[in-house]
Amino acid sequence: MSATARKSAPMPQDIMARKGGTPLVSLTAYTTPMAEMMDGICDFVLVGDSVGMVLHGLPSTVGVTMEMMIMHGQAVRRGLTTSMLVIDMPFGSYEESREQAFRNAARLMAETGAGAVKLEGGRGIEKTIQFLVSHGIPVMAHIGLTPQSVNTLGGYKVQGRGKEAKALMKDAKAVADAGAFAVVLEKVPAVMADKITAQIAIPTIGIGASANCDGQILVVDDMLGLFTAFKAKFVKRFAMLGDDAREAIQAYADEVQARSFPAPEHTFAEDVPEKTK
Repeated sequence: MSATARKSAPMPQDIMARKGGTPLVSLTAYTTPMAEMMDGICDFVLVGDSVGMVLHGLPSTVGVTMEMMIMHGQAVRRGLTTSMLVIDMPFGSYEESREQAFRNAARLMAETGAGAVKLEGGRGIEKTIQFLVSHGIPVMAHIGLTPQSVNTLGGYKVQGRGKEAKALMKDAKAVADAGAFAVVLEKVPAVMADKITAQIAIPTIGIGASANCDGQILVVDDMLGLFTAFKAKFVKRFAMLGDDAREAIQAYADEVQARSFPAPEHTFAEDVPEKTK
């Protein structure tokens, strides 16, 4: 496809317009090569703060910094031409005040080229969402299991069961009314996800929610079998690249120790005749 024929990346209003239509496709990415593989397949690519656990070995997302998000956001941006880039605001970057949230969101977008930011939380941050949207920052919301709040939620538990259902619905309506263009529903009962999807006007993006959400997202290292420290119930392994990589590393080690690698075809001769002009 020529450069002039290449389609442009969708914008937040394009994502919002997909409500009730063909399901939106999304994955996380943290590096340029991975972003290049997703480009044009995913409607939007999320630079998630899950990078802290997946690539940096942190025990949770709480320790992720603005600098980490910017570095990985810039890397992903270099790999995208036809998918929208969304970037997580890390823990501590938006909770203090609306003004703090705007400064950090504006910095993330300016330094990474992201088309939107994602914030975790429901009714507690609706005024922050309103402020950001009114100041030109598109916001994707995230409710249900919010990993940045794992210490107050009591762990990575399913959210929205029983008495919690009404509160979760209120969160969904609050972020939609505040101006978010989409909302991630993480680790909520399928029936509850279906009710939320039916009752709010913006797309729902499921991760451990329901196939009836307006779209789906997974951590790419989970679905490719690269991150194997643990596997959430909602993760489907579409490949087991981690196993392939371990086998390849062992094969490399075996050949190095047997002195069969590098072979002659991988080395250089001392004298190479000049080519005849």
